[in-house]
Amino acid sequence: MATTTFSGPIKAGTIRNTTGSTVGSNMANVGFVGMSQTATITQAATTTTTDIIIPANSQIMAIDLTVTTAWSGVATTVGFGGVGAATSLTAAGAVAGGTVGIIASSPGTDATRVGKWLDTGTSDHRLIVTTANTGNGVGAVTVRYAQNNNVS
Repeated sequence: MATTTFSGPIKAGTIRNTTGSTVGSNMANVGFVGMSQTATITQAATTTTTDIIIPANSQIMAIDLTVTTAWSGVATTVGFGGVGAATSLTAAGAVAGGTVGIIASSPGTDATRVGKWLDTGTSDHRLIVTTANTGNGVGAVTVRYAQNNNVS
């Protein structure tokens, strides 16, 4: 199957501008299209720099770890961040990789991380995966985001 690439951001909806006060008739309902990127990862190294690049000013909607072989060793957890800030998106070890399945992550209650999910900032963000130790873990990480939603 062929793919098409747009420079984005992509917005969709039937009413672009609000001209009145009737929902479904003349109130804007255009929103950003959700995007996603996925990278396969292993627990072979404690730090994995993925090829997932989240565009500037994007709003992160979800980061999921799909575990196909459980993380092993003393610690079976994962954390997500960026270059120079390994814990910018989750706390270190915030995501449990010790069982097969799809594990959702969150920024937790840290205001700085929550803000980074709301708006990634003015430059692109390359996803880094950090594990506490090496082991046998295998899986994929998927980031879903609204490109250039610019909520800040």
